[in-house]
Amino acid sequence: MDSNPQSCENPEIKSTEEQTQNQNQVSQSPFATASLSLSSLPPTLPTQFFIQPKILSLFSAQSPSKVKVPTQASSLSHLSLSSTSPSPSKLSFKSTFSNNPLQSPLSLGPRRPLDPSNGAAIRRASIVWFRNDLRVHDNECLNTANNESMSVLPVYCFDPRDYGKSSSGFDKTGPYRATFLIESVSDLRKNLQARGSDLVVRIGKPESVLVELAKAIGADAVYAHREVSHDEVKAEEKIESAMKEEGVEVKYFWGSTLFHVDDLPFKLEDMPSNYGGFRDKVNGLEIRKTIESLDQMKGMPSRGDVETGDIPSLTDLGLNTAATMAQDGRPSVSASMAGGENEALQRLKKFAAECKAQPYKGSKDGSQETIYGANFSCKISPWLAMGCLSPRFMFDELKKTANRTVSATSKKNDGGSGSPDTQMNWLMFELLWRDFFRFITKKYSSAKVGTAPATACTGALA
Repeated sequence: MDSNPQSCENPEIKSTEEQTQNQNQVSQSPFATASLSLSSLPPTLPTQFFIQPKILSLFSAQSPSKVKVPTQASSLSHLSLSSTSPSPSKLSFKSTFSNNPLQSPLSLGPRRPLDPSNGAAIRRASIVWFRNDLRVHDNECLNTANNESMSVLPVYCFDPRDYGKSSSGFDKTGPYRATFLIESVSDLRKNLQARGSDLVVRIGKPESVLVELAKAIGADAVYAHREVSHDEVKAEEKIESAMKEEGVEVKYFWGSTLFHVDDLPFKLEDMPSNYGGFRDKVNGLEIRKTIESLDQMKGMPSRGDVETGDIPSLTDLGLNTAATMAQDGRPSVSASMAGGENEALQRLKKFAAECKAQPYKGSKDGSQETIYGANFSCKISPWLAMGCLSPRFMFDELKKTANRTVSATSKKNDGGSGSPDTQMNWLMFELLWRDFFRFITKKYSSAKVGTAPATACTGALA
């Protein structure tokens, strides 16, 4: 008889002690992740380590096998466990230990795909806050929210602070502009409905309306485009503050100019204050590609049972409807300019065709005229201002109809022969002026920048 008392120990008890010791060693590496695999390697751990006792009895009546486990779990790359007992079918548990949990994480739930648009999305519900970006084409904000969310709630707020009288006694928003805005919002709703979504419309302060909607649907984030004026920047700060208290992320995008603000070859606070300096700085700068419009959108959030609401009338906004009528009771000339993305795209297409087909009209001194159209203007400015039309999309469409390269930084007298392409270069020249004014406004709407005035000679907006 062996004098060593430990030799009489039950192998199952010993196995249990080894199992407990090994588990304690593994637990010292808080970032270790494991995968267990049966293979042809020598037996290492008792089968009870991974099979319940009742299940074990179905496969083997023999005593479990035992092996050593390395003392440092983090040093293991692959650990294979096997049983010498024959079994009807092989059980396989693949396992990997790693010091870095990001390299081979142990997922307790279903894995989300890398592409948010395929399968499960990152966010449960998101809000898209439409501002001066009332379109579905070339809308990075809308596309990103749709790709990163399981459901999307598009929202537009008619802010009461944008209406009424200013300190000078003038209307902050006149009846003509308000009518154009109402038509643009209505057109946006139709475009969203055609893609399986809708537009929630409210009259109220965005910092209050958006917080209320975020609570109702359990939103994880708010997506919006940044603006440039002082009041608009202040509204963004209020939104960020209100959403921070609710634990909702606010993600801003840029989409109102030909050149992206992040692509400028200078910091915004270092931007030249005169147009000539700005134009020289951006000369040769590449314009980002236009973002395709979505064919189908994610559905509206089911939680909260949010009503879409009615689009307000001029009376609802405190404006006089009689101001939009001519003295004879018929609609004024401005009423023929209908707002909305669809109207903007039609006008752009018509203008590009007319510009290309129009014969060159040069003056006696050889100088070129400005762009063709009614009163030598394309009359697209209102749609650009409301965001019904993207400047980048406009640039791309005009390039398609041009016979030669159209440059956004060409001078107004470029073109030499005065071909129709010259007129398109005129339009690019005006779009660049528009960029300058928006960037310079953004620069001086920041509190960190001084009040040195921007200087420019002449230049009309497109």
